[in-house]
Amino acid sequence: MRHIRLRTAATAALSTLAVLAALVFVPRIASAATGCQVSYTPSSWPGGFNATMRLTNLGSPITSWSVTWTFANGQRVTSAWNTTITQSGANATAVNAGHNGSIGTGGVADFGFQGTWSGANDVPAAFAMNGTACTGSVTTSPSPSASPSASPSPSSSPSPSPSPSPSPSPSPSVTPSTGCAGAVICSGFEDQTGTTLSGAWQVVTPNCGGTGTATIDTTTVHSGGKALRINGGATFCNHVFAGATANVSSIGPVVYGRVWMRHTTAQPQNHTTMITLADANAGGKDLRIGGQNGRLQWNREIDDATLPVQSPAGVALSTPLPVNQWVCLRFQIDTTRQAMQTFLGAEEVAGLHVDGVPTQDVDAQWLARTALPRPTTFRLGWESYASDADTLWYDDVALGSAPIAC
Repeated sequence: MRHIRLRTAATAALSTLAVLAALVFVPRIASAATGCQVSYTPSSWPGGFNATMRLTNLGSPITSWSVTWTFANGQRVTSAWNTTITQSGANATAVNAGHNGSIGTGGVADFGFQGTWSGANDVPAAFAMNGTACTGSVTTSPSPSASPSASPSPSSSPSPSPSPSPSPSPSPSVTPSTGCAGAVICSGFEDQTGTTLSGAWQVVTPNCGGTGTATIDTTTVHSGGKALRINGGATFCNHVFAGATANVSSIGPVVYGRVWMRHTTAQPQNHTTMITLADANAGGKDLRIGGQNGRLQWNREIDDATLPVQSPAGVALSTPLPVNQWVCLRFQIDTTRQAMQTFLGAEEVAGLHVDGVPTQDVDAQWLARTALPRPTTFRLGWESYASDADTLWYDDVALGSAPIAC
């Protein structure tokens, strides 16, 4: 009996050794997708230019990026925003800032720079992200990782197959949402009855009132069946605004806004205002989006600072507001640091950009005041400081704490 027990124990030990010997490390293939696309939009004036760039990550999520390209005509980078750019001869490299290094699949990072040129200012022929050519396509490459796998051994009952490991969720995309559900203000004016503003909107004529009117229109709309119409009169007291009754003081830390708008008269040389946000850190004085010298600008009521500076080079960094067509105006105001961005459609307006680093002809006046903005109200309308009138429509308006797309 003792010999039988010994033989049984030896057999069990040998079986265990056989199983252990059958364990080998078999490579398990994990796919890593790479791909990107870069848009590059220059805006030139004699001897200088700015370029707004958008990097779209088409591959797996990344936590940092560098974009490289080669200038064709000897251009030189002089300053940048949302990135740090180094240049060696014709070769330039842009690396992410601290806040925009992580990009999920399909996500984007917007950045840009100001530079100089002479002779020609051609767009670079090619771009690469982290060494991968940005062709607009995606490449999947296997990357082996060691993982133990047991060779099958005879068994009286089959072993259950292991459950597949869950795939990691992609990083959240930074692409803004086209809707505005959850935003403090999310309005297409469809809740308004008749032509008189009520409920979420009210007519506001700060300081004095005149011939300007704010009504609900059903004949000219961007979507749905209603829009806000502003008949803006010339001179200051003929101004008029539709003020949102919602409290926007809690929006942040970044305030994101979107406004679809349409108007009939080209922006004049004189100063005008179309959108205002009262600033609690400026005694309730307004941050104003409007125009001057025929192009879009920000203006700060408390000290009359403009963005961009109203020099020829500064004005050239902004853009006119197109007439007789619906356009999407987006903006974002950081309440924790000196940072603002403004977009017309998908393109950022370079002259309406603040990142805390002074840029010639852009934000010198704006950065002279160190108090950070804290918007508390939101108004849409028209205000003229000279003899300029306009008719405007606003629709699909949103203001909230998350990015909002057109």
